[in-house]
Amino acid sequence: MSELRAIQTEYKGYRFRSRLEARWAVLLDELGVKWEYEPEGYDLGNGMCYLPDFRLYDVTINHGFFKRHCTIYLEVKGQMNDEDAAKINRFYELGYEDDARYGESASAVLVVGNIPEGEDINEILDYMHDEAYNDHGNWPNFYNFETVDGDYFGAYPGVDKRGTFTLFGDDSSYLWSMDTQATERAYRLARQARFEHGETPRVRRYK
Repeated sequence: MSELRAIQTEYKGYRFRSRLEARWAVLLDELGVKWEYEPEGYDLGNGMCYLPDFRLYDVTINHGFFKRHCTIYLEVKGQMNDEDAAKINRFYELGYEDDARYGESASAVLVVGNIPEGEDINEILDYMHDEAYNDHGNWPNFYNFETVDGDYFGAYPGVDKRGTFTLFGDDSSYLWSMDTQATERAYRLARQARFEHGETPRVRRYK
C-alpha cells in the first residue's frame, strides 16, 4: 500500500503541508499574533537540519518570569517520532550560550498537536493540561515550557486582557490575566475552519 500523505492547504499565500498546520495558522490569526510559516531552516550539526513550522513575534511569556516582545517558534506535530524529537530538543538547547540554561532560550520552541478540543475554556485548558504532562520520555511534550525555558510546566497559548498573544503558565496566578472569552472563541473558530479541496478556509464567525 502506498504511503498516506497529508493534503496540502493554501491560506494567506502560504501552502501548508497539512490542514492541521493551516488550522494553527487560523488560530494564530484569531489570537492576534504576527507569524511566519517555515521562515528558514537551521543546520544543527551532526548531520541534523531543522525547519520549524512557525516563527511568532511579540509574544508575552507569563510564566516564572514575565517578558514581553519575545520571538519564539511553534512546531505543529500530528505525530512525533525519534528523529523529530531529537531535532526539536537540539534546536532548543542551541539557544543557550552556555550550560546555565536560565530563562528563555533564544531558539525557544513550543510544540503543539491537534487544536485543543472542549465545549468551553475550562475543557480546552484541561485538554492542554493532559497533553502537557503526558510524558513521552525524551520526546518533548506538547503544550509545555520545557522547550521554551527548560521548566517542565504546562504552557497555554491564549490572549491576555490587553489583547496580547501570551503563553500562560499552568496556574491561576498566571491564568487570571487570560481573556477567556476571546481565547475560547479563537480555538472554536480554528476547529471549525473548513477547507475546500485543500484550499482557502471558510471560517464561521460568531458575534
